[in-house]
Amino acid sequence: MAKITKTFVDKVAAPDEGYAVHWDESVKGYGLRVSKEGKRVFIVMGRVGGKSIQFTLGPFGTLTEDAARKRAQKVLQDMREGIDPRAAVKAEAAMKVSLQDVLESYVGRPGKLKDSTAAEYRRHVEKTFAKWAPLPIASITRDMVKERHAALTKGGLDGKKAAPASANAAFVTLRILIRFAVDEYRQADGKPLITDNPVDALKHHWAKLGTRTERYIDKRKVGEVWNKLHEMRDTVQGYEALASVDLTIFGLLTGARRDEMATLTWDRVNIDDHDPSNCWWHLDDRKRGDPIWLPLSSQAVALLKLRQPKPKVNDDDPEPSPFVFPSWGKTGRIMDARAPMETIGEIAGKHLSLHDLRRTFTNIAMRECLIEKFRTDLLTGHKPAQADTTARAYLDLARLDWLTPDVQKIGDWMEQQAAIAAGKNVVPLQRTA
Repeated sequence: MAKITKTFVDKVAAPDEGYAVHWDESVKGYGLRVSKEGKRVFIVMGRVGGKSIQFTLGPFGTLTEDAARKRAQKVLQDMREGIDPRAAVKAEAAMKVSLQDVLESYVGRPGKLKDSTAAEYRRHVEKTFAKWAPLPIASITRDMVKERHAALTKGGLDGKKAAPASANAAFVTLRILIRFAVDEYRQADGKPLITDNPVDALKHHWAKLGTRTERYIDKRKVGEVWNKLHEMRDTVQGYEALASVDLTIFGLLTGARRDEMATLTWDRVNIDDHDPSNCWWHLDDRKRGDPIWLPLSSQAVALLKLRQPKPKVNDDDPEPSPFVFPSWGKTGRIMDARAPMETIGEIAGKHLSLHDLRRTFTNIAMRECLIEKFRTDLLTGHKPAQADTTARAYLDLARLDWLTPDVQKIGDWMEQQAAIAAGKNVVPLQRTA
């Protein structure tokens, strides 16, 4: 044993092999480990629950001898009281885990999330909760949650336009991530890092959106919406603005989910000028079910033809985007369609999201075009009822070209409503992407 002092640490000789431990003569369990390379590290040794534990305090240089001694006394006392310093260090690290850290852990689990779902969670954290992302997740309070949710509900991300649906969706994501943190991270005594999910503060404060079945464009407004969207095609400025308008029109004509449209690439689109039943778009990363090939109406085909990228002619020409609805952003594709959806909301007299175009499509299909539910389900990518043995076992539910007349009926009905709204003058498609 030796009196461990700064002078002792400075002068102690390195062993010829391995390492040597020098224990302090006055503080039992406090020592200095010296490697053959001359590295000096302060350590403690004690017992917790009957088991011997050696714990590293830190290297000399990072810790002074005086600081190491004081820390050793604290750690040794904790060990005598049954506290494992290794668990305390783990818990301390857990207390510093940020919202961004939790996001990365959650979306990084192999095979657990679809890419589109992971991208949605990432968008919420890095945009909606950008200021919270670097903060310890345990520091997010109920008051913070209520204040941020109220602000988003009233003014959206930019503070200019109410966004109740987006606010609710973002906080559902936050609630999921905090629940994950509750399971993954623990305090020194084994208790959850977070015992009260702060998003529960919204139990009585979620933004009211009305019932889901009410969130669609009334049939008397569809024609006006159609004409306005096509008018916007001729007036919007910019590559991305036009893509967002076209994405909205495509959603109206197909009833597709937002991410299904936003991630659509040209290699999954087929246009046949001679055979309408051979015009389709392909979904290979579905929210539910196996890949499918969905038919396109003549209206959707006309829109896609205008969007087809120009082929590369010279070596200096930029590579055409693989996405049907591209953007200049890092993802290379449109993420939302806020401006056209705000315009639709003004016409419809209610706040609507891109997903509400899916509800609009369904209402038009079943109520106005009298297309049976089974066919409507297939056109919107839903599985047939589990009880439908014949459909499940014998019918080809992947290649849906036989539904071309149905999707055409929906497109024709919309165009007819547009003609009525415009006084028999349908706004033609003219502008190319």
